Amino acid sequence: MPESAEQPWTVLRLLEWTTDFFKRRGSESARLDAEVLLAHARQCSRIELYTAFQEEPDDEQKTAFRELVRRRGEGTPVAQLVGYKEFYSLRFRVNEHVLIPRPETEHLVIEALDCAKAIKPGDRPLQIADVGTGSGAIAVSLAVHLPSARITAIDLSPEALEVARWNADQHGVAERIDFVAGDLLADVTTPAKFDLICSNPPYVSESEFDQLQPTVRDFEPKLALVSGPDGTETIKRLLGESYGRLHQGGRLIIELSPMIAEACAELAEQISELGDLRFIKDLAGHRRILSLSRV
Repeated sequence: MPESAEQPWTVLRLLEWTTDFFKRRGSESARLDAEVLLAHARQCSRIELYTAFQEEPDDEQKTAFRELVRRRGEGTPVAQLVGYKEFYSLRFRVNEHVLIPRPETEHLVIEALDCAKAIKPGDRPLQIADVGTGSGAIAVSLAVHLPSARITAIDLSPEALEVARWNADQHGVAERIDFVAGDLLADVTTPAKFDLICSNPPYVSESEFDQLQPTVRDFEPKLALVSGPDGTETIKRLLGESYGRLHQGGRLIIELSPMIAEACAELAEQISELGDLRFIKDLAGHRRILSLSRV
């Protein structure tokens, strides 16, 4: 953002200049990025910017905004710069220890909520596992929308669990979520079985990792992204661990890459205890969510 004495740096001028700057850096959401960062620097909502186009931020706000723009231009994700990301109409704290929640994962939440309607657990609470909870986006969203459910949120990273706990507390659902440090389901002893097991596991192959956008590859945790040489390794393990931990009629719901959808379907079909296989497609028409029933 260049210094200029010719005309004032109003909110509108800052947004226009920064949008062009981000476009030149390859951002696919340049205007949105600019608005989010300027609102953060001004400590206001994005909508408030639209009634302040002709106002000139003070020097402190412009300095803060200039630093945010510099770091965004270097590739730092907007969510990490402002410390939060909207997901399923809820706000989640994020940092370098967790994946930034993505719109595609909302399809998993929708599938889980739809499946929950068909499950009748009787006199016990609905039991749900969120394997690889990260920021807690899935676990907290389900807890908010299923007030009678009990959720177990599992992650290998203690730092990620700390973020997830904070988010659960902020949304008033921490008392219904049990946080477990562990690898998939191996360290979960109670409950013995679940009605739903949900997961957005690592599914990037080692060769694909180098091809990821720098904003993802350089700033988000590799542990939460890379599964192994093929990208299917973690999902294969999860399939093998899950069927014995599901109640009859319970469902396993997994987010995956469309590139490995067919391979994951073949892995699932090798397990006779899992059936009623279906894929949920994302808005681009790609197979994004694998949903299976315990038969």
